[in-house]
Amino acid sequence: MARLLIVHHTTSPSTQAMLEAVLEGARTDEIDGVEVVTRAALAATAVDVLAADAVILGTPANIGYMSGALKHFFDQVYYPCLSETAGLPYTLYVHGNNDTTGAVRSVETIAKGMSWHRHRPPVTVVGELSRADREACWELGAVTALAAAERAASRTA
Repeated sequence: MARLLIVHHTTSPSTQAMLEAVLEGARTDEIDGVEVVTRAALAATAVDVLAADAVILGTPANIGYMSGALKHFFDQVYYPCLSETAGLPYTLYVHGNNDTTGAVRSVETIAKGMSWHRHRPPVTVVGELSRADREACWELGAVTALAAAERAASRTA
């Protein structure tokens, strides 16, 4: 079975709504054979990443950067996962009150340093979530679950 890991720092109603939409998409009935594992950024470990076939990262934009909790996650997993997870598909969702640019850039810089593969552009939301934003998060969850299934299938073929 494929494994999709969702690592998130959920600190507000908006980031909670984004996480819930991502989870709904990842767990849709149309996708079989994917286990969805959710970890708070401060609880996720290298073992979680090493067992994943794809990763979704979720963070608020805090003072122009990813959350400290997500940065802590990267600090903990960087060296243990560096050579073992090259090519790992990942996606990202970010919520900000004013801007998300710095948060996206910081996550993408670290993921690139780990040789992870961005599966699709991030979902970014500034301010209140719209219905379209929730749908984009749902789609992010679904397509990343499919990426996990594809990676797992290619590794066993």
